Amino acid sequence: MNDSIIPQTILWIVVAAIIIFALVTILRSIRIVPQATAGIVERLGRYHKTLNPGLNLLIPFIDRLRPLMDMREQVVSFPPQPVITEDNLVVSIDTVVYFQVTDARAATYEIANYLGAVEQLTTTTLRNVVGGLNLEEALTSRDNINNQLRVVLDEATGKWGIRVGRVELKAIDPPVSIQDSMEKQMRAERDRRAAILTAEGSKQSQILEAEGRRQAEILKAEGDKQAAVLRAQGESEAIQMVFDAIHIGDPDDKLLAYQYLQTLPKIAESASSKLWIVPSELTSALKGIGSAFAGAEGSAQPKPKSDPDAAASPRRTPTLTRSEAAEAAAQAVREAAAAADAFASDAQSTAVGPVGDGPDARPAGDEPSAR
Repeated sequence: MNDSIIPQTILWIVVAAIIIFALVTILRSIRIVPQATAGIVERLGRYHKTLNPGLNLLIPFIDRLRPLMDMREQVVSFPPQPVITEDNLVVSIDTVVYFQVTDARAATYEIANYLGAVEQLTTTTLRNVVGGLNLEEALTSRDNINNQLRVVLDEATGKWGIRVGRVELKAIDPPVSIQDSMEKQMRAERDRRAAILTAEGSKQSQILEAEGRRQAEILKAEGDKQAAVLRAQGESEAIQMVFDAIHIGDPDDKLLAYQYLQTLPKIAESASSKLWIVPSELTSALKGIGSAFAGAEGSAQPKPKSDPDAAASPRRTPTLTRSEAAEAAAQAVREAAAAADAFASDAQSTAVGPVGDGPDARPAGDEPSAR
């Protein structure tokens, strides 16, 4: 019985080994490749084919599948690299490279480590490009540097099955002393711009104020001009009306002389008159009044003889103070009033006729008015 158990056990072991071998063979012959990846198949140590995404069949123990390769675009940020500019300043530059594997076979067999190769190529190209620029150009010409780096990297990595899409300078850090100088320069530039803007604003403000004052003065002058013209026209019309009224009324010399005497005290009443000049026409006015009253009585006054020396000499106008002028004017008015009363009394005495039975006799109480 023991002799029959041993062969059966060996048989079952062999069958189990065959089944396991068959399962392993089937599993090794079937490969499923995910999307956006690619696999390199080597047959007996040589490149055979590139597996596409999906279900793929291989020959077990003959074909070998290398690790799958990512075909998506990758972003790699490299550490800061010291770069010397044209003006001998050391700056630290961080770069970011966007690349994509387009040929899995070339990326596998043409370069041993394509990621390290891209990093080293980026560093050397960056130093070549930035080395020909000064610090100010390097800080302001990032787009130019990015384009040059992309062109050089894309051309160099094309045979590796890699396409460089973009290269960006993430940061450019100059030395600390240069940063302080740049900050002072920028602060001074901002202060200069602020001063210029303030000066421009003050200039514009002064110009506008001057324009406003000029317009105001022009308008004021125009208003004064029109007011003066209107006042002159009004005074002209008033003088013309007074002149016409005087000529229509036809005043005699006695009325004019009396009005002249009434005006003199008003001239002396002015508070700003410190000195008052007696016109030479005052004596002529008094003489006119006296001659008028004397002519009414019928007595002719002899004319004074003319003195040739006095006629040849210029007439001088006496200068009086304000109080003396007022007193003289008042005295002249009183004398003129006394002369007028005397003239009225004489006229009344001559106008009264004889009292009696004659035809021309008038009652004593019916005396005509002297004025």
